[in-house]
Amino acid sequence: MHKMCVMGVRTSWRTVADGEFFCPDCGGDRNYLRRAGRRRLTVLGIPLLSRGAAGPVLECSACHGRFGLDALDHPTTVRLSAMLRDAVHTMTLALLAAGGTASRAVRDTAVTTVRASGFADCSEDQLLTLLAALAADTGRLTGTYDTVTGGDCGHHGLDPCGTALAIELHESLEPLAPHLAPVGRESLLLQGARIALADGSYTPAEREVLTTVGAALMLRPADVNRLLAAARTPS
Repeated sequence: MHKMCVMGVRTSWRTVADGEFFCPDCGGDRNYLRRAGRRRLTVLGIPLLSRGAAGPVLECSACHGRFGLDALDHPTTVRLSAMLRDAVHTMTLALLAAGGTASRAVRDTAVTTVRASGFADCSEDQLLTLLAALAADTGRLTGTYDTVTGGDCGHHGLDPCGTALAIELHESLEPLAPHLAPVGRESLLLQGARIALADGSYTPAEREVLTTVGAALMLRPADVNRLLAAARTPS
């Protein structure tokens, strides 16, 4: 004879929201259902007494795995790509503001770096326009390249990595850092180092920006110094 479960607890679920998340079990972007439940004591399979609320949980629409709401803290692949793209763009502008744009090598390296990050249509004019807007907003800019005359505009500031840019770097890089492996964070810093070194050695202002980048990426000062030194060594 089959044994019958006389008493037990059954949870009934209802969907309260949906969306997209990075599923830990699938290892990729998936749709989810946000579900809330109610536990009930059952006797002979009949629900009788309430045993309280269950959840809420996120249920993957693909694998049907259930996860806590903290799974939403991990960005989707699409969102992570956008965060990385914006971080490279912000870092590049900060380095151009620090080191100036008079050097063709620096401008070319900056455009190539931003394009490789995902802004495929980025142009030199776009970067210079944004940099000019930043200069107008903050009242300072170092060594701006004049696209009309082809020379240095002569605007020289004393604080190339001032409060505004430092805040922007931290706001762009700090949310990204926990989701990158150490090698990924180091690679991002090295991209910045290559821009700074395109026209020669680091200037004090460029090193200041790169130090700020390293701190925002949660890299130890010793590792930042090691990476910046390694970037100066021809491979």
